[in-house]
Amino acid sequence: MAEHNDLGAWGEALAVDYLSQKGHQILETSWRYSKGEIDIISMEGDVMVFTEVKTRTSAHFGKPEEFVDDKKMLILSRTATAYMNQQNYEWEVRFDVVSIVKLPHRDPIISHFTDAFFLGI
Repeated sequence: MAEHNDLGAWGEALAVDYLSQKGHQILETSWRYSKGEIDIISMEGDVMVFTEVKTRTSAHFGKPEEFVDDKKMLILSRTATAYMNQQNYEWEVRFDVVSIVKLPHRDPIISHFTDAFFLGI
């Protein structure tokens, strides 16, 4: 597996642990539909949460969360719609972003952006 894939998998596993500790019930990880993938699908209370995880080894070229652009948001929205249709889910949803910066010889920096965007599903 390429190094960036290892970093991404490490970040997603860390995000699953982080969200679980915050009370999220994890439903799916790496859920794919067509050209889209949702890193983490969870329930927080009565809200279905679709989480995009961005992991980097530095913020030199920008913070990880800044890489969730309009195109990515549209893909996430379409993929989330497919998941909700498959599950017959029609209630409240939210899109979050978990940003992780893995630093050498230090604990990673984790930032959780709740309600990071909304595209009117």
